[in-house]
Order: sequence, then C-alpha cells, then structure tokens
Amino acid sequence: MNIKVKPMGEYQTNCYIVTVNGKDFIIDPGMGATKWVMDNVKNPVAILNTHGHFDHVWSNAELQEKLKIPLYTPKEDTMLLSSSSWMPDLPPSKPDVEVEPNQELDFGGVKVKFTHFPGHTPGCSTIEIEDAMFSGDFIFERSIGRTDFPYSSPKQMRESLEQFKKIPYDKTIYPGHGGTTTIRQEQQYSDYWIGNL
Repeated sequence: MNIKVKPMGEYQTNCYIVTVNGKDFIIDPGMGATKWVMDNVKNPVAILNTHGHFDHVWSNAELQEKLKIPLYTPKEDTMLLSSSSWMPDLPPSKPDVEVEPNQELDFGGVKVKFTHFPGHTPGCSTIEIEDAMFSGDFIFERSIGRTDFPYSSPKQMRESLEQFKKIPYDKTIYPGHGGTTTIRQEQQYSDYWIGNL
C-alpha cells in the first residue's frame, strides 16, 4: 500500500490517494484537490468521503466528471453535499453510493471498511484500508472533531469515543487535518475528551 497526502485549501484539509494492488482510492478531495489528484493517479477506482463537510468534499463533483468513477459518502451526510451554511458556493455533488453505517466494501479484493463514529457530523466515519485508518474529522493527533457545528452532537461524540476506546487492534491513523498518529495513542486520551464534552 502506498499513501500520498496533500493538505488542501485554507483549512489545510488532507486529501489522500491510497494505492493498493494497482487501484487508486481518493479520500476527501477538498478545495483545489483536482489538479493534484489528476497528476497523481494511474488507475482511480473510487472517491471516498469520511464525512460531508465542505472542506473535505469540495472537488467531489469535478473528479467524478473527469475520472468517471463512483463517489461513496456516508448515508447520513449526503444532505451536506448539496448545501453548506458556511460556504454557499460549495459545488454540489451526489454520491453514487450512500454508504450504510459500518459497511465494508470490496473493490476487486481490496477491502474498504467504513466505521460510523457520529458526533462531528451525523455520518462521520473512519475508513480502514489494510493497516491504515483514515479518520476524517473524528480523531486527530491528541484532539477530536468539533461538536459545535450544525448537525453536530456532543452526546453522539461521547458514544463514538466510548466505541473507539474498545477497538482491540492498532493501526496508523491518517486524520483530516495535521499529522499521523495511532489508534493506541489516541485511545489514551479518549476518557479526557469524553469527560470534557
């Protein structure tokens, strides 16, 4: 597995290109991501969204059109792709597949697992591919996603962190902003965040 990353736009939102067995997966193509993605993919098979916030989905529609590949978005966040209270000029996009909570997909032998961790948004999910977890805005290095946005829920975030604490294995976490961390590392801070939400 090869992972390329580039922070996009003023919010420095990480866009990832994950290559497994010759297949390229584009995760969270944010503002201005199209050219970088086009320059760095050879065999793109899918666009994957961790959640529906504008800085993670800005280039969805443009890449769908240019690459002719399907877009997968957590079902509960589909409504966020067509309008944004902060960014009225968000280019609307429509998923080809609305991903159900905790759904595992199989792309010709490459397993892609969405795990539902609502709180930051209703559909907020991590995406696991082999030994990597792409956490979007759920978990960052020593931090968690904000819960003061429209459709956010501190209660759901607490429940998600309780669920995250119980993950029995370790993987490298590639978050939506900032640098990498690990599941084990961030599990140490879960109780702190649960107590402060």
